[in-house]
Amino acid sequence: MRSAANREAGLGSLLKNVNVSDAEMIERFEAGAVPESEFHHEDHVRLAYAYLRTYPPLEALNRFCCALKRFAADHGKAERYHETITFAYFFLISERMARMGRSDWQEFSECNPDLLTENSGILRSYYEEPTLKSELARRIFLLPDRASTRSRLPNDETRVISARS
Repeated sequence: MRSAANREAGLGSLLKNVNVSDAEMIERFEAGAVPESEFHHEDHVRLAYAYLRTYPPLEALNRFCCALKRFAADHGKAERYHETITFAYFFLISERMARMGRSDWQEFSECNPDLLTENSGILRSYYEEPTLKSELARRIFLLPDRASTRSRLPNDETRVISARS
């Protein structure tokens, strides 16, 4: 388990501080300096964004997942890690970043509020509820299983992606 001094340092607000570099944010998270009580859904998104800006996508995904698993285990909640939800949000964030081009966190978060609200239903556009609730989806990444999915473009246009495409 990470040291109590790190957890008690009140560094959870670090993730909300727009003046903190992506590298510092990642370093503090990986060092266990973010208290569990201050790490919520929006912080997961902010951290994934930082990893994607710092590393190539597959390395970012690996590091992000390892750090999340370690964070959950260090807080006695290893069972809370969910591979499909983690991967799905990660790739949605990556896609939105690519569509927007170069942007900072402030601009990204303002243009993508649906990614920041935990119960926004964004994943329900891609997955059936029983799929997301399954133990298999928790353990491994499952591809979306809806017949068609919607992907909101940064300029608020919507396109339908058919399963037959």
